Amino acid sequence: MTFWELYSRLAGASVAGRTEEEMEKLKKEALDPHQLDCLLNPQEHPVVWNIGGPCACKEGEERCTAACLFGAVSKDEKGNAVIDPNACVGCGACVDACKAQKLVESKDILPCMKVVCEAKAPVYVLVAPAFISQFSSAVTPGKLRSAFKKLGFAGMVEVALFADILTLKEALEFDRTIQTDEDFLLTSCCCPIWIAMIRKVYSQLSSHLPAAVSPMVACGRSIKLLHPDAVTVFVGPCMAKKAEAREPDISDAVDFVLTFQEVADIFAFAGIEPENMEEDMRDHSSRAGRIYARTGGVSEALEATVQQLSPLRPIPVRAQQADGVPACRAMLNDLVAGKSTANFLEGMGCVGGCVGGPRAILDREEGRKHVNEYGDEAPCRTPADNPYVIELLHRLGLDTVESLLEHSDIFTRDFSTPPAAQAGKKA
Repeated sequence: MTFWELYSRLAGASVAGRTEEEMEKLKKEALDPHQLDCLLNPQEHPVVWNIGGPCACKEGEERCTAACLFGAVSKDEKGNAVIDPNACVGCGACVDACKAQKLVESKDILPCMKVVCEAKAPVYVLVAPAFISQFSSAVTPGKLRSAFKKLGFAGMVEVALFADILTLKEALEFDRTIQTDEDFLLTSCCCPIWIAMIRKVYSQLSSHLPAAVSPMVACGRSIKLLHPDAVTVFVGPCMAKKAEAREPDISDAVDFVLTFQEVADIFAFAGIEPENMEEDMRDHSSRAGRIYARTGGVSEALEATVQQLSPLRPIPVRAQQADGVPACRAMLNDLVAGKSTANFLEGMGCVGGCVGGPRAILDREEGRKHVNEYGDEAPCRTPADNPYVIELLHRLGLDTVESLLEHSDIFTRDFSTPPAAQAGKKA
C-alpha cells in the first residue's frame, strides 16, 4: 500500500466516522509503521515527512538540501533525507524540489477529525483571508461555514477580523516609532517564512519587528480566551503555518492546521458539496483585513489606517513589498546595505502572497482577483471604521484601541530572543 493509498483510506474512514474496530483493521493493513505513525500522530514529527527512504538524487545533486534556505534538510548514513525540526519553517521548498516525491508535508486530518467526531469540545475553524472562492466561485463564505458545520465543527471564524486588529496595532506602533526619516518597521503580521528569514538569517533586524503575533495566532488565542474548552483549527494555503503553530511561545493558539487541499479532501471524503449548502453569512471584517491575502495588502491596510488615525503626521508611510524568497532576500540585503528609503517593509514568502501559497487550490492571479473583489464588498474600509473590532476588543478586556500597545498580551510577541526549538522528532 502506498503512502497516498494509506492516507486516502484512513482519512476517508476518519471523516466517515468509522468505528474504532474498523479503524484498527485499516491500521493493521498499513505496510510502513513510520508512515502510519506520521498520519496518526503528526505533532510528534517534523512538519515535513520522509515517506520514501533514501534520496533518489545523484550524490552531490540533492535538490532537497539545496532548496532549503534554513539548512533544515540533511542526509543520514543511509542517504535518507532528515528534517531538523529546530530549523525547519515548513516552507515546503524541499517537498517541491523532491522529484521522486519522497517528502510530504504534515497531514493533520486524522487527529483533527477524531476530535470533531468525538464532540467532547467545540471545534472552531479559523479560515485564512485567502479562502474566498478557493473551493469554487460558487462557494460563498456563508456556504463554506455551513459545510464546516455539517462536518461537525461548532463554527467558522474569518481570520481577516483579527488581521483588522493587528493592522490597528501595527498602525499605532508605526505612529509611535517612526519619528525620523531613518526609522523603519518590518511588518510582523502575516508570513511565517518572512519572519523566520528575519529572525534566523537577518537577526540584526529583529528589533525592527513590531511586537505582534500573526492574525492566525490572534484569532486562536481570542477564541480560547472566550471559550476556554475550545479546539481551534486553522485552514489556509500555507504549509509554513503548520510550523508556526508549533512554536513554543505561541503554541497555545492553534491545535491543528489544515491546508485548503486537505479540506478539499475532507469534503470529498464526506460527500459534501459546499456550493450546494445553505447560506450562513457573518460579515465582520473590513477591506483592510480581507486584502492581507495578497502581496501589498498589509501595506495598503497599514497606510490607510495610519492616515485615518494620524492624518497630520509629518512622515507618511513609505511602503515597500517583496514576494517570494529571492525577492525578500534582495529587499533585506538592500536594507542592510543602506540602499532602502522605505519605512515599512512587507515580505511574503510566496509569490503573490498567501493566494500564491503552495497548497492553494486557485491560480494565484485568480485568487488575487477574488480577494480584491471580496475586499471591495466589505462594509468598512479600515479597522478604525469597523464596529466589530471595537466590540471584540471590549469582550477581550481591552477598553480602548490604544491599549493594544500596552495591555494586549494575547496579541503580543517577543522577537528580542532567538526562535525557540519547535516540537517534533527527526523524521
